[in-house]
Amino acid sequence: MTWYFSILIVLGAFVFMEFVAWFTHKYVMHGFLWILHKDHHVRDGRKWEWNDLFAFMFAIPSVLLIYFGVDAYDYRFWLGIGIMFYGIAYFMFHDVYVHQRVKMLAGLKNRYLDATIQAHLDHHGPKFFGNYGFLFAPVSYYKEVFSKSRKASQTN
Repeated sequence: MTWYFSILIVLGAFVFMEFVAWFTHKYVMHGFLWILHKDHHVRDGRKWEWNDLFAFMFAIPSVLLIYFGVDAYDYRFWLGIGIMFYGIAYFMFHDVYVHQRVKMLAGLKNRYLDATIQAHLDHHGPKFFGNYGFLFAPVSYYKEVFSKSRKASQTN
């Protein structure tokens, strides 16, 4: 397998995982497995939540794909790597940056992060807006943040 095809598989798996995460968040976490997810919506400073079990559930396919694809470095290996990279990005953004469960990255700021965080905070807020994405928010959030930024720069 060529290196650029391997990179395409990794990128494709990463992007596809956002859809998988969105679908799972909406229909599984807010559906029949709400019992595991609901403690995540109660922010009380605990280090561990029942919701953390989902990280292990998402890791299983990644570990298995890497394990069964490592001998030949075939598509399974690269799919597993893409899923793993998504898991790392999810953890760094959601658990470390947004919810500060690990105290680092607090000073990081840009328009993409502002919009994505606002969408996630709205998801947790009393006026729930139905956003189930993790790394990508509905376009309306980006439009709002970018237009505020543009207006602020024009008045300065």
